[in-house]
Amino acid sequence: MFQPTPPAGRILLTYEDYCALPNDGKRYEILEGVLHVAPAPNIRHQRVSRRLELILALYVEANQLGEVFDAPVDVVLSPHNVAQPDLIFVSRGRSQCVTEKNIAGSPDLVVEILSPSTALVDRLTKSQIYARHGVDYYWLVDPDGETLEEYQRQGEVFVRLATYQGATVCATRCFPDLSLDLTRVWGA
Repeated sequence: MFQPTPPAGRILLTYEDYCALPNDGKRYEILEGVLHVAPAPNIRHQRVSRRLELILALYVEANQLGEVFDAPVDVVLSPHNVAQPDLIFVSRGRSQCVTEKNIAGSPDLVVEILSPSTALVDRLTKSQIYARHGVDYYWLVDPDGETLEEYQRQGEVFVRLATYQGATVCATRCFPDLSLDLTRVWGA
């Protein structure tokens, strides 16, 4: 019986491969053509995500700045890079990348809420991919350390602008007119 020979070198998965994955409740991403699977976030992660999303969504809607989305939503940056960030902001100026199926292009802001199982990928792999594909702002939110790290893209890399910790009220570069009270994000 004939056995096909696998192609030499590394096989890079694409968005089409991603769409063929089973709908089994797992959180899949393709980063640099490699499949990544993450467990469901813990409850603290979900609470912080919900609170931050509510603050951002109300601000963005009140000021008609664009739209805020939360996971799961596919952000297709290239055929080999499909991420599901925790929170996404797409400005009115980039609204053409919002389709009925996914976000096809770079959002203005991507927020990743760190979990022990994803922190390294969020800090290293995803930050490089997001910067290279034109995401302007990147926030890393650590619920356990109660920190928000704000990064801005310069060229194809992110530069840290600030780290906010604990019960701080901050004005981020992405939303300079928003007084972001992190006490509301961390909860009581």
